[in-house]
Amino acid sequence: MNFPNLPEAADSLPRVLVAPAWTRASEISAPVTVPGLTAPDEVAIHWPDGAHAAWAEADIKEWAGLYGVKPDWDDIWLPGDWRTSGIVLPLVFAQAPLEVAEPLLARWETTDTHRVGNAIKRTVARFGTRVHPHLLPGARGNARSYGEFLLPFLSAEVAALMADWFVRTKSMRKVAATWLEWHGTGAARLLVPAALGAAGPARQAAEAALRHVAAVHGAEAVLAAAREYGDRAAAALEGFVATDPLDVVPPTVPETPDWLDAAALPPVLLRDRSARLPDGSVAHVLTILALSPLDAPYPGLRVVRETCDPASLAAFSRAVFQAWLANGMPARTNWAFVQLGLLGDDDAARDLTPLLRKWPGEGGHARAVIGLDVLAAIGTDTALTCLNQIAQRVRYKGLKAQARERIDRIAEQRGLTADQLADRLVPTLDLDEDGALTLDYGPRAFAIVFDETLKPQVTDQAGKLRKSLPKPGAKDDPELAPAAYQRFSRLRKDARTVASDLVHRLERAMVDRRRWSADEFTDQFVRHPLTRHLARRLVWLAVTDGDARTFRLAEDRTLADAADDAFVLPGGARIGIAHPLDLGGEAAVWSQVFADYEILQPFPQLARDVHRLTDAEAKGFRLERFEGLTVPTRVILGLTNRGWERGDPQDAGIEHAFLRPLPGDRYALLHLDPGFVAAETHAFDEHTLVHVFVSDDRFGSVFGGEARLGDLDEVTASELLRDLAVLRDAAES
Repeated sequence: MNFPNLPEAADSLPRVLVAPAWTRASEISAPVTVPGLTAPDEVAIHWPDGAHAAWAEADIKEWAGLYGVKPDWDDIWLPGDWRTSGIVLPLVFAQAPLEVAEPLLARWETTDTHRVGNAIKRTVARFGTRVHPHLLPGARGNARSYGEFLLPFLSAEVAALMADWFVRTKSMRKVAATWLEWHGTGAARLLVPAALGAAGPARQAAEAALRHVAAVHGAEAVLAAAREYGDRAAAALEGFVATDPLDVVPPTVPETPDWLDAAALPPVLLRDRSARLPDGSVAHVLTILALSPLDAPYPGLRVVRETCDPASLAAFSRAVFQAWLANGMPARTNWAFVQLGLLGDDDAARDLTPLLRKWPGEGGHARAVIGLDVLAAIGTDTALTCLNQIAQRVRYKGLKAQARERIDRIAEQRGLTADQLADRLVPTLDLDEDGALTLDYGPRAFAIVFDETLKPQVTDQAGKLRKSLPKPGAKDDPELAPAAYQRFSRLRKDARTVASDLVHRLERAMVDRRRWSADEFTDQFVRHPLTRHLARRLVWLAVTDGDARTFRLAEDRTLADAADDAFVLPGGARIGIAHPLDLGGEAAVWSQVFADYEILQPFPQLARDVHRLTDAEAKGFRLERFEGLTVPTRVILGLTNRGWERGDPQDAGIEHAFLRPLPGDRYALLHLDPGFVAAETHAFDEHTLVHVFVSDDRFGSVFGGEARLGDLDEVTASELLRDLAVLRDAAES
């Protein structure tokens, strides 16, 4: 983007871009102090609509015992019994009969290492204020582990913690903001004394928290709380909430580093692109960004967005980030990285994603986790697609889990599952209803369509198929042609990324027996201009009340059965991708249909090898035929592309388990010797499969908790055996 001849904006710029608060601190009134105020000394609990039920019904898969075994409640809880040493108390509180759980509440120490989040939520919902004194020490000592469980509580101690986290701790700011939003006036009532107390960190934290309450619930929510402390307190806070948020800045405003020169950065244009911001105003934009965390940006940022052109702001944002990278990524100016989430666009998300994938391997795990929040804050479909790709397919387990947590949260906010969110994030790439796009060079134009592998095909105006889009020539429009060429480059790159991710997800959907409604199938595969190309290369299954019929999506977007007759989706049908075991005798018929139409499948479906348990294995709990195999490390790690993941580190940081989630809330587990060293994946060249079994929880043990192999459906069993056959073949080669 180059606008060398644009004039500087001279008049009518907002005050925050000309004379912001940090340049005129003397105009701000001195804070009013009202001594002697004391917050109520009581503990209460308050649940927003639906929250109590959600916590009370939080899903728990684990039992209380160390090995995932359901305990005998009548026998195991004897005072002083050695068996209590392996007990995770919140699991007892959440599941045991009251006569068992209640006497043990006094023994709960939240400073220990056993934390099972959903069990603690159930405990809070079940016992209310009685667990307040137990949770406080845990939250004070380990906010990340225990802070969220204070959300329903109203007490002076909780209010002080939340206000402190809100201003001081980035990792806990969201929890604190949620608490303030949950409780409104109730939270304000507990914060008024500190907000009108002596100057210092406690007052600053309380003031910031009250401003957040006022922003969410309105000024009256704060004033109502203040009136309970008398007229003087109400008058003081009336002036406080009336203060323009643009005039509220911290005592120390960050200085712009020397390596960020406003004059050297891309111009920031006014929204109508008639002029650009002067360098002085650009310097103020940089300060505004430095004052803006992702979850609570300085109010001046809204003014910047309203005043300036989004495309020029995005280019400016990327340049700030690149300067930060070039200067060694200094932690004290992390805002130059974080601001991508405030002003960045799809290009920013594309540029950031490969960095996030490699940073953990360079000692930058914490930085990569911040980057996940940046992608979530950018929030476009492209950015969320990038985030979901990391959640599904990245080599670093910790980063993958963090990305998955964010995707799950975003999906929940939209009332979707993570899979449903991923479906809706597949971009259309601006293709029209027929799956085509026209790129205009001025005197000539080119039509873009996609083939069955999602590779773009270029046709000129004469209908001639070209190898690729030509570079702009001298006779082409000097603005349209370069823009169209750059658009094609992005299109090709995005399509390649989408194809890789979509093929992987569709194969997992077949293996995991995923089902779509008829409307979802129509919207996301028949009508979608991109995904329909892959959908046409698969055999689909329509399931209704135990009956299953197969069909395919034809090139004209109609449905056809194996005889090539028109197929109509039955009412209420659930649609899935057929596994060879679903097809029975139809497999050969469908193979011939696909051969006749020269349809190449995106992954093995019709030609997929199938496996079956022996009769003895179906009656048992372990797959002994694979136990004792010694397999190269790289081959075991290759299972991560098939949905497997590394287990949690145990003693000495060794990961002895490799596991795969299965339908029906089960897990396939491999116990390995010597196991993976958490900090050094390739510390050992090979591992021996000690035990191979299926468990009802991810912490399954050979001492109990196994599931009978015959209880697996035949497709799940076949796919599990197919994965393990890869290990057997590697061990025998």
